[in-house]
Amino acid sequence: MADTALMPDQSLQASLMREGFAFVHGGDMRRALESFGVLADWQTFAASWEDLDLDTYMADGGRYRRRRHAVYEAGPSGDIARAPARPHYQALDYNPLNGGVARWFSPVRDEIGSGASMRAILAFSRDLFSRLAPDAARWTIEVHQFRIEAPPGAEGRPTPEGMHRDGVDYVLVLLVDRRNIASGTTAILGSDGHELGRFTLTAPLDAALVDDARVSHGVTPVQALDAAAPAHRDVLVVTFKRSV
Repeated sequence: MADTALMPDQSLQASLMREGFAFVHGGDMRRALESFGVLADWQTFAASWEDLDLDTYMADGGRYRRRRHAVYEAGPSGDIARAPARPHYQALDYNPLNGGVARWFSPVRDEIGSGASMRAILAFSRDLFSRLAPDAARWTIEVHQFRIEAPPGAEGRPTPEGMHRDGVDYVLVLLVDRRNIASGTTAILGSDGHELGRFTLTAPLDAALVDDARVSHGVTPVQALDAAAPAHRDVLVVTFKRSV
C-alpha cells in the first residue's frame, strides 16, 4: 500500500501517472511551491479561513462546513485569470448528497485570490497537471476554501458524500491548518474499489494530489480532542478540468 510521501519533482509526476495519486509532506510541498512564486503572505492567506461563510447547502442538515469559492481560467502557459463568479455544480453521479444543485458560495476575497500564495499554488498545479495532460488547451480551475468544524459531542465530515470522484481531471488538496482534532484520514480507492493508499494531512502544506478519472477519495470524520476548545480542519481544494 502506498503511504510514503514523495518529493515534488519528476517522481511526483511519475507517481501520479503510475498510481493515480500522490501524498507530499509540507516541507517538500513548500519547496515545490516556492519554485513557482513566494509564500510571503502565507500568514494572511491562512488567517482568511477565519472569515468563511456557513455552507447552507448540506443535504444532511449539517452545520459543520464553512467555505468560499473562486473560478479561474488558464491555458498551459501564460496568465491564470480569475473568472466572474459562478455557481459550483456537481452531477448527482459524482455527489449523491449535495449534487444536482447549482450552489452559490461567497467568493474568495480578492486579496486572497490574487495574493502571492494563491498564485504560487495555481502556477505549480497548472505546470504539473499540464505535463500530465499535454493535450489540454484550456483549463477551468475551481478553488475552494473549506473549514470543517468538530463541535462538542459531534463530528465534522470533510467528505459527507463518502468515497467519491469530483468529476474533474485533477485535484489538489492542501492542508492549511489542523487544530484540536483527531482523525481526518484520507483514503484512495482504485476503480475496482481496492484501497491504494491511506494517509493523514497533519502539517501545514501537507498535500494530496489526485487523478480524478482514475481514483476516488474520501476523508474520515473529525472529532475534537478537547471538547472545550475550538476544533477544525482547514484545507484548500483546487480542481482542474479541461475546458470545453
